[in-house]
Amino acid sequence: MDIVICSTLGNTKVGLYDSDTLISELELEGKVSDTLPSIFGKLNNENINNIYFAKGPGSFMAIKLTYVFLKTISIIKKINLFAVDSFYFNQNSPIKAIGNSYFVKDENEIKLQVIECSDTNNIELPQKLIKSDFSNDISPLYIIPAVGI
Repeated sequence: MDIVICSTLGNTKVGLYDSDTLISELELEGKVSDTLPSIFGKLNNENINNIYFAKGPGSFMAIKLTYVFLKTISIIKKINLFAVDSFYFNQNSPIKAIGNSYFVKDENEIKLQVIECSDTNNIELPQKLIKSDFSNDISPLYIIPAVGI
């Protein structure tokens, strides 16, 4: 079984895949620090081969927590870990950053822009898992520049 997780765009959405086909989908409201342990507590006895997840951009704290949590699970349980940017799960819609700023993806470049936008962060998991869409580069994708003092 494979798991796909998107927790960087608001609620945590999880898909369970068998033979690359979505067999079960779950959406949990709340903080990533609460939702991820809850999910993996329920899946404790499942044979998980791979975890695929959104590595950002999105909520800065969610990106950090997701990465640390999944990396730890990966090491402890010897599960393969793969990632993709968050735009994969929201049909390349702008992603809320800070204030009136949004992350936008222009071809392969992610930029921070001030735009008027509504109805962002609509998360959709793929019905068929295309493993080649994901990478073994799982480093968190932080886009916000450092704040000057």
